[in-house]
Parts: sequence; structure tokens; C-alpha cells
Amino acid sequence: MKKKLISLLVTTAMAVTLFAGCGAKEETPAQDPAPAEEEAPAQEEAPAEAETPAEEETPAEEETPAEDTAAADEGAANYDGVTLTMWSMWANTEPQGKVLQEAADAFSAQTGATINIEWKGRDVKTIIATALEANENVDIFEEDYQRIASTYSEYCLDVTEMAEAAGYGDIGFQCFVDQQKEWSGAFNSIAEQPQVGGIFYNKDIFDAAGVTTLPATWDEFLTACQAMVDAGFEPMALDDAYADFALAYHLSRHVGQEALGELSLNGGWGENEQIIKGAQELIDFVKAGYLESGAPGAYPESQNKIGLTEKVAMIVCANYVCAEVNNNTGSEINWGLMNYPAVEGGADSSNAYAGANSLAISKNCANPQAAFDFIMFLTTGEFDQKMADGASQIPADSRNTAPAIMDGTVETLLATKAPLKWNMGLTDNSDLGPQFKDVAIKLFEGGFASGEEFAAAMDALY
Repeated sequence: MKKKLISLLVTTAMAVTLFAGCGAKEETPAQDPAPAEEEAPAQEEAPAEAETPAEEETPAEEETPAEDTAAADEGAANYDGVTLTMWSMWANTEPQGKVLQEAADAFSAQTGATINIEWKGRDVKTIIATALEANENVDIFEEDYQRIASTYSEYCLDVTEMAEAAGYGDIGFQCFVDQQKEWSGAFNSIAEQPQVGGIFYNKDIFDAAGVTTLPATWDEFLTACQAMVDAGFEPMALDDAYADFALAYHLSRHVGQEALGELSLNGGWGENEQIIKGAQELIDFVKAGYLESGAPGAYPESQNKIGLTEKVAMIVCANYVCAEVNNNTGSEINWGLMNYPAVEGGADSSNAYAGANSLAISKNCANPQAAFDFIMFLTTGEFDQKMADGASQIPADSRNTAPAIMDGTVETLLATKAPLKWNMGLTDNSDLGPQFKDVAIKLFEGGFASGEEFAAAMDALY
């Protein structure tokens, strides 16, 4: 690990002079039991044998920080006298907080820097904007990558130059970088706890039902559901908390995220044939008996049945649901992930919901290279693997290994080019978000006879 750090710090040191004069100028909230607001709840290696960042063009010694410590003698950056203040969204007693503190201590030992972590908890999202505006002493902070790009971008450093010097393109998930640039025109945060959504399933039930190939289309998915019913299983869990997420995933496969957002804002549901078709498919899905018998349940009643009964096969959610179910029920489900199936005549089905808790550097940071090096130290290699294993989350370093309950998540993220946001545009109209969820619950309760009736109920909200 020390050699890996040395390589990383030496490589990234090429960018330090670009930021020497740094001056002042939503989610994946943490893995709480229920979804926060309208964005995804956040997540609570030994590295694969991929290549490490290039080392063939080691910068000249004069370009690196001073080399008068033991660590520097071995080629590591020397940040003696540097203090970095970090606002964390975790508590120091949580798995994420424990790994974060361990990484901070190790980085200090190797570089001489002092990492002062202030444990702000989930409240960081309510106080960070004011702190940045007031030029408070915040060098690094953790938050949802969408909010960093959309709300805090003007207060955050663009890390493009340092990331390129560090070879980040071979390490992280490009979809998060591209999405930030689309939102704000800058690459201003490094993913720390990635998330991905889709259909999470019990592999053992699929095997028992003879489902040997993951369904790629809606028709194939219905065939798999019937095979599970025939084998004595209930295909799908669903709780009220995620009814709008499940509805939105399906409708976005028909019309795409952008069109779904426009419908959310302006109405016209009954004029869109693909919406009517998609709603009818879900109505037929419910009528066929493919939801577990108590669904939609009061969160987390239905999802817990995946672990309590081991007779419920799947759930449409984000990856944190796997740890929730296992922890809530004391089970060890053999989890897998498949992307939400394509529908006939629909939109691009290659992309998945993806989000991340990320780390950003304040433009007020006096030592941006040291801050960036610590972020890379935390989100790659040894400590990223510890974070993934200890918190049962997706690794931020794509070369690392996802925990068994996160099987398939790294591959899905790597394949995602244009990540879908939470609720895929359905709740772009925040004023009607709660009513949309009520309509979604009614649909899954069997409250609509037809897709046209569902669309009329949506239009009646305007």
C-alpha cells in the first residue's frame, strides 16, 4: 500500500504548481433506514489486478514536496506542517467513519499532514452551503455529488488537472465525472461511496426456479416471474417508500428520463401512449400475482420478507437495500443485480440509476494538492477496499472488489454512460412529488383498471 501511495503522490505532484495560489472565490445521503427527500439514500479491496497509475515518467525531485522525512526519503510527498480540515457526513462510530479515521491516521504517518475531521453527520447537507459562503475553514467535505455539482460548484475546486496527473480515468467511474461536467461544467468531486439501482435478486431463488439467464427484456422478465411462481416463490417485494422509484424506473424505460421529467413538470400523461402502455404493463404485473402478497408494504415490511421468508426473490431499489435486508433480518441472502429490463419500442435501456456520496475540495483550501492526495488515498486501493468491505458498499476504485452482496454493481456502473437520477425525473416537480407517490402506491395496490385511468389520475393533480 505504501508503494502504491508513493506512486500516486509522486504522479499527482506534477499538478501542485497549478493550484499553489488557491484562493476564495442533491442524493445520496447516508445509508439511513428510509430514503431521504427525493434522492437516493447513500451507502452506509484487495485491488483487482488492473494496472496502477503510470509510473514511467516520474517527475524530477525538485517538483515534489521537500524530502526531509522518512516518508519523503522513500519518494512520498512531505506535508509536514500542513493541516487539512474535513467535514464528514458520518459519525466516527459508523463503519465509514472508522475507516475514514484509520485512513487519516495512516496518511498523516506517511506524509506528515494533519487531518482534522469534524464529524458533522447527516446534517452536513444543511450547513455546508452557509459554511462555504462564509469562507469557513473547510478544506474537504463529503456530500451528494449532484448537490456538489449543482449547488456548491462555485465554491469547489475543479480537480481535472490533478485527476489526470493521478490517472484517475483508469481508477474511478467515468459516468460520475461526465455527469458532473454536464451539470456544472467542472469535475469538482471524487466519488467515495457509489450507488447503483436496478433489480436486486436472490440468486438461490433464480437457480431453484430454473432462471439461468438474466432477463434482458420485459417479456423475458415476465417469463422469469412466472417460473418463480410455478416453483413456489413470490417474485417481487415492494415497500411504499420506493413505490415511486419502481414506477419511475419502468416508465423511464418507455419514454426516457428527460421526457418523464417534462411530464412531471407540465402534465399531459394521458396524451402519451408510451406512458399508458407502461402503466398497463405494471397493472398487468400486479394482476398476475407477481408482487409478494403484502406489497406494497409499510417500509421496510415487504423488503424484509426477502430475508425472513427466503421466498421473495427481488426488489427494485438501490444497492443499500442488500445490507438493509441482511442486517434487519439476520440473513445472508445470495444477492445479485440485473439492470432494469428493456421494453418494446422504449428508450435507451443501457443506463442505470447511479449516484454517489463524494469528496470535494473548497476553493479556499490553502493546500489543494495535499487535500487531493488524501482523497485519492482514501478512495483507492487499501482504504477503499476497507470501506467497501466494512460498510458493505460499492468500491470507489473500480479495480477493487465489491463485497459478495454487491455482486454485479461494479460492472453495472462501468457500463453506465449516462446515469439516471433518483426517480428518473418523476419528481422533478417537487410540489407534486408526494402526490405522485400516492398514485404509484395506488397502482401497485391494484387501484387502477387501465393505463388510461392511471394517466388520468396523474393529470388530475395539476
